[in-house]
Amino acid sequence: MGTLKKLIKKYFQYFFYFYSQLGNKIFISFFLSLIVGIMDGFGLAMFIPLLQMVDESKTHVADKMGNMSFIPNFFAYLNIPLNLVSVLLIIFIFFCIKGVFKFLEGYFRASLEQLFIRDIRKTNILGLSAYSFNEFINSDIGRIQNTFSGEVEKVKLAYRYYFMGVQLGVFTLVYTAMAFFSNPQFAIMVVIGGSFTSLLVQQLKRKSKILSQKITEDSHVFQSLLIQKVSFFKYLKSTGLVDKYASKLLQNNKEMHGTQKKLGVIGAILGSVREPIVIMVVLLSILIEVKYFHQHLGVIIFTLLLFYRSLISLTSMQTYFNLFLSSSGSLQNMNEFNQELKAGKEKDGNIEVGQFQKALEFKSTSFSYESTHILTDINLTINKNQSIAVIGESGSGKTTLINLITGILSPTKGQVIVDEIDLENIKKSSYQSRIGYITQEAVIFNDTIFNNVSFWDEPTAANQLRFDEALRKAAIYDFVDGLPQKGNAMLGSNGINISGGQKQRISIARELYKEIDFLLMDEATSALDSETEKTIKDNIDRLHGKYTIIIVAHRLSTVKNADVIVLLQKGKIIATGNFEALLKNPLFEKMVQLQEF
Repeated sequence: MGTLKKLIKKYFQYFFYFYSQLGNKIFISFFLSLIVGIMDGFGLAMFIPLLQMVDESKTHVADKMGNMSFIPNFFAYLNIPLNLVSVLLIIFIFFCIKGVFKFLEGYFRASLEQLFIRDIRKTNILGLSAYSFNEFINSDIGRIQNTFSGEVEKVKLAYRYYFMGVQLGVFTLVYTAMAFFSNPQFAIMVVIGGSFTSLLVQQLKRKSKILSQKITEDSHVFQSLLIQKVSFFKYLKSTGLVDKYASKLLQNNKEMHGTQKKLGVIGAILGSVREPIVIMVVLLSILIEVKYFHQHLGVIIFTLLLFYRSLISLTSMQTYFNLFLSSSGSLQNMNEFNQELKAGKEKDGNIEVGQFQKALEFKSTSFSYESTHILTDINLTINKNQSIAVIGESGSGKTTLINLITGILSPTKGQVIVDEIDLENIKKSSYQSRIGYITQEAVIFNDTIFNNVSFWDEPTAANQLRFDEALRKAAIYDFVDGLPQKGNAMLGSNGINISGGQKQRISIARELYKEIDFLLMDEATSALDSETEKTIKDNIDRLHGKYTIIIVAHRLSTVKNADVIVLLQKGKIIATGNFEALLKNPLFEKMVQLQEF
């Protein structure tokens, strides 16, 4: 039983993967391929024997056709006269019908291919959306990028090659079955010829599979290096390291090229030996049929046609399966990637929440990453529409505290309570939709100002009013209104067309455009000049009491007006209170003095 499972896993693992994506539609495709194969075989069976019937007596020709004599007998039963015109007409009608089935088979196969790729992309998109943040930060970004882009196209090719190979395998079975029916000893030659060619290409197929997996791994590395080059281009260019980094990319590219070249050589070998092998087997079959079995010419021609078509289908099938194996590394990677996304799926509650009503509470909350303690025994209450500032040295756990508030991280001990409900029991999307989040690096999409703020809402009159109001709250309305294209102005990649302060204000406008309760700002002004920082600080102060505002900042001037300041040190809260009250704390007092505040 164990051996059977291993064999099934070895030879049908890819089929089960395709089946998991497409279900029983695969069998419809197989059935249509079988119909086309049968009709193709019978087309051959009728063509030469029926043409011979025009000048031969029925009995004589039927004798020469052997087991295929049921064909002329069938037409005799239907009282169809066998003359040149009727024979040609029958052949034409038959091949027209075959053409219809061929179209249906091709159309259905192409539709399945597009459905398969659509579902692959859908699975990846939804899987990544549901992926745990904790798992994401430990993932290979290059692999994710490559799997979403280049690997999808390779999987598409793998699918196409696999099912072309399957179709040719069906044709081979049909031709072999008809050959066996027409002339049993012929089937033995097909099996021998097929086995011979299979032995020749087996080692090459194994080599192709290994090389395919290496190409996939190298592609992940290349994508990772490329993403980093684009992200750090300014630094690399400014420090003269861009050429050295380019050499690293070129080396990776050279390795990929070498592997792809090896795959190409294997493909060339398989392509070049296919026809000589087929011809060799055909010539041997002619010799055996005439010299040893003394077959009549009609049967020989027909069986040789089946033999030739069978071997062509077989060798073509092997070629397609080799092409499939050259892309199978991508298929294996895609399957593993899907499984990893499922395994790393974020745990979610089932309680839908609406508008924030009372308070968010940390109750003896701790967070550790592996053996490192980030936050320890946090007890904190944040009331509705209160402004809270979180300060402390780098590494004190400020950003982790924000991540616990957003729910993208879960406490390793204790609880985060939202309106008396444990956050672990809340459906995250219903809670997180009430959060506005502004980071140190403003998130700006390569699109218009309107789409950046509205997040691609329809430009209706109501949405335009919300857009204008959000711009006013973020103190950037006058700037946008003064642009020639106003809200339709393009911001460029990462907001390259505007300043850092303008990017932050557009980020704030996006969060205020939504119906939010929480406004989180994680070092949102640390990269700005003092004047811009003051402008944004004034904007935040005007929002005081309208939202629950939580600010993480190094510059104490940003948080002076907060209702409560939380001072963290080494993952623990060592003091809370307003600005004046915290001046009594030696650590806070020292921080104020160092900033000449």
